[in-house]
Amino acid sequence: MKKVINSIIALTLAMSLVACGTDAAKEKEAATASTEETTETNDDAKVYNVGIIQLVQHPALDTATEGFTDALEEKLGANVNITLENASGDNATCATIANTFVSDNVDLIMANATPALQASETATNSIPIVATSITDYATALDIEDWNGATGVNVTGTSDLAPLDGQAEMLHDLFPDAKEVGLIYCSGEKNSLYQAKKITEYLEGYGYHVTDYTFADSADVGTVVQSACGSSDVLYVPTDNVAANAAETINNIAVTAKVPIIAGEEGICKGCGLATLSISYYDIGYNAGLMAYEILVNGKDPATFDIQYATEFTKEYNPKIAEALGITLPDDYVAIEMD
Repeated sequence: MKKVINSIIALTLAMSLVACGTDAAKEKEAATASTEETTETNDDAKVYNVGIIQLVQHPALDTATEGFTDALEEKLGANVNITLENASGDNATCATIANTFVSDNVDLIMANATPALQASETATNSIPIVATSITDYATALDIEDWNGATGVNVTGTSDLAPLDGQAEMLHDLFPDAKEVGLIYCSGEKNSLYQAKKITEYLEGYGYHVTDYTFADSADVGTVVQSACGSSDVLYVPTDNVAANAAETINNIAVTAKVPIIAGEEGICKGCGLATLSISYYDIGYNAGLMAYEILVNGKDPATFDIQYATEFTKEYNPKIAEALGITLPDDYVAIEMD
């Protein structure tokens, strides 16, 4: 009898072990299947193709592109392919790049600077366009009834620092000046917009304001020479041609001992004494987040409000300040020079 009982116990234990082994195997099999399913899902996730058109190589635009790329890569990792094309300052090249991206059927175009945006908007009315380094979208796209969104396949971020703040800065630094010269490219709509707006503010302080415009970089030297001969202070807005010719502008203005207030840090670094600056990395990064919302979450660019910088910094160029013998107030931050 004892032997029978022992046999029954042994048989029961053996069956329990088999059952446990089977359950463990099933659990392992389920976990493996889950892992394989997850891996398969990641491998099969959509890869988004994004084309970037940057008007010209310049510190401000370069930094905006960097911010945009960082944001998308942080969000999408290996599931985004980004192609960067630089138009070397040529509007016709912007159009060629935009048409190529449309032919390639990219999922989204990022347009860095106004001519890049205008070329992209002309090339497609269906592919989403996210822009950055745009001063005023209504001006760039000829939108009359502006309500914060474009109403077309375009959205993005603006690089507009408050022009009333720029005018106030100029007045605080040079209250006794009489003549202010505005230097910008007549072919850039956003520069025209800035010139018109800041003229109103400067005239409110009692300055006499004169526009000195150039059609392209070939005219910069002659125009700046003329402006320096008739101005106490110069103002250069966020203008791509001026940014590309900053060294030429600086050589003439410093020699003439005429200070320049600049519309953004990159131009100030090249030829300006001071600026009320935004972070181009931040507006590029925010544009990248907007692109993610469009690509992944289906946000409509037509109703996606344009975003603006919210933080501004008083900055100055220490090399130019020294060359002009000007000491800036303590609340100005020195720009890091190369």
